[in-house]
Amino acid sequence: METIALHTRIAPGREADYEREHAALDEQLESAMRRAGVHNWTIWRDGLDLFHLVTVDDYRAMRKRLAQDPVNIRWQEHINQLLEAVDDYSGDDSGLRRVWTLGQRSSD
Repeated sequence: METIALHTRIAPGREADYEREHAALDEQLESAMRRAGVHNWTIWRDGLDLFHLVTVDDYRAMRKRLAQDPVNIRWQEHINQLLEAVDDYSGDDSGLRRVWTLGQRSSD
């Protein structure tokens, strides 16, 4: 299991829209995420900055699987209208680089 941190940005003026869309996520999308190995996905917002913490079996495999899932494809097309930069969802990224964790070395 992996814990991955991500960073995205809301397009200026779309903050309320973004929060409204996440107030009640579609059950089909949640099911697709779980089938792809996601155990937890939490998002925090600071102004326009979004910080995601994802607990998943295999992050890259999850991204590749969701990139082909029709429910996720529709969601990405919709939610990306509210973001500054659009993710290509290739599955080739590995999230933010961890710098430090209490009790662990950064190279662990």
